[in-house]
Amino acid sequence: MVLAAAADLCTFVDQSPTPFHVCATVAARLDAGGFVQLDERDEWPADQGRYYVVRGGSLVAWSTEASTAPADGFRVVGGHTDSPNLRLKQHHDLTSDGLGVVALEPYGGAWLNSWLDRDLGIAGRLALKDGSFALVHVNEPILRVPQLAIHLSAERKSVELDPQRHVNAIWSTAAGTFLDWVADQAGVASDDIAGFELMTHDTSPSRLTGSESGLVSAPRLDNQVTCFSGLQALLSAEPVAGVRPVLALFDHEEVGSVSERGAQSDLLATVLERIVLAAGGTRDDYHRAIAASVCASGDMAHATHPSYADRHEPLHRITVGGGPVLKVNVNLRYATDAAGAASFVRACEQADVPLQRYEHRADLPCGSTIGPLSAARTGMLTVDVGAPQLAMHSARELMGADDVDLYARALAAFLAPTSR
Repeated sequence: MVLAAAADLCTFVDQSPTPFHVCATVAARLDAGGFVQLDERDEWPADQGRYYVVRGGSLVAWSTEASTAPADGFRVVGGHTDSPNLRLKQHHDLTSDGLGVVALEPYGGAWLNSWLDRDLGIAGRLALKDGSFALVHVNEPILRVPQLAIHLSAERKSVELDPQRHVNAIWSTAAGTFLDWVADQAGVASDDIAGFELMTHDTSPSRLTGSESGLVSAPRLDNQVTCFSGLQALLSAEPVAGVRPVLALFDHEEVGSVSERGAQSDLLATVLERIVLAAGGTRDDYHRAIAASVCASGDMAHATHPSYADRHEPLHRITVGGGPVLKVNVNLRYATDAAGAASFVRACEQADVPLQRYEHRADLPCGSTIGPLSAARTGMLTVDVGAPQLAMHSARELMGADDVDLYARALAAFLAPTSR
């Protein structure tokens, strides 16, 4: 069961090179699980059931099957669909000494050196002039950002990378128009393309590695592990009377979440209010429902690095394979407070999984999540949680295979609490 979950995560990640593909992969699994997609422009059904909506690279899914009143509380598992990478510039075609080069730029906090000398594919979406979209996923080694030879480095050591000059990729031995080539791969006419969001990805498949396949080596574990585990939790959670489970996956977390579909948008609040109204509730019922709700903001957590243990808080060592992580920061880089912590502690006890507690070193800047943003936007009690990993924000990351199953079980228990 444990290795099966980790292997399924590998399949999920390989199918999902971009936020748009994450939503497509999740949607396909929701469809198979009896969920029905709704259009935000349409009137929503009053019938109880399983539903979801997609807004660009974001998705919200929920079940009202066990709801007994419009003011029933929500149990929300939140995460994000985007990951740091290299993305195609609007004007990108270059020629250099007979080579076809495309101009790329970093998205989010990409660890740039990890993108060098990798076989990269291209994926994303094309906006067409007729108003439709075409998903693109070229999972072939098309692009490569070559490292400088050590003989050309004055100090014979690694070069500090300039994101403007040093991350462009070679794609051809002759001049060409890269977008025309992408359009041909997508089966559309290049003249029909009105806009594009295209990004690179490592084409090496995700794998179980290490002794007895105890590790997961894959790109985009931050934060597709939460997308996958949250989806598994939603599909497997037992209905609890008076509880409405929700999965909320947002784009643009890695760049601040300020967009029409990020965690600072109206997406989650609007969906939750419309669920209440569709059930015959009032605006007051919506506020009552929010007051009875809890959100588990899921993102990955830093496992203690064996070569850099001094970079970690000495009293908060985090073990790969040691189970889900409760993330606390007194300066609210994470949203966890005592009440939120208690809700996740109970979920882990209910699921019979171990719990680890993480705090960042006080002398190092701490990253953040969708937790504080969605908490402020909705007014909902929020707890920040995650699964432990190494090499966060690298082109390829590492985690324990056991943690995939443990994380999903904890999130399923959170969505279906036996006590509140």
